[in-house]
Amino acid sequence: MSDPNPLAERHCVKCEPGTPPMSSHEVGQGLEQLDGWTVEDSEGHMRLTKTFKFKGFMPGVELVNRIAEVAEAEGHHPDVLLSYGSVTVHLFTHAAGGLTENDFILAAKIDQLTKS
Repeated sequence: MSDPNPLAERHCVKCEPGTPPMSSHEVGQGLEQLDGWTVEDSEGHMRLTKTFKFKGFMPGVELVNRIAEVAEAEGHHPDVLLSYGSVTVHLFTHAAGGLTENDFILAAKIDQLTKS
């Protein structure tokens, strides 16, 4: 993560199969730039995870729709679980088999959606 610009101001770049995932050190540096995201092991790869809490169902639906717009614009698509009162977002880069800078960029952009 050598780019000095804030994550939310960067854009995702296309990853080709064989793109290497980030090292644990790089992942730690990326987490320092995010708010409330955690890293978990899922099916043999690391992924970023965050759960957003709401009152009711429709605020979650609205967040999912806003996430979808940003994800499509960036060409990087998260796994999103919508439940009554919450939305859980999981990010990892399939082509790399783990985390890349794209995951951190999209996480930062998702956080911006929840602050507006």
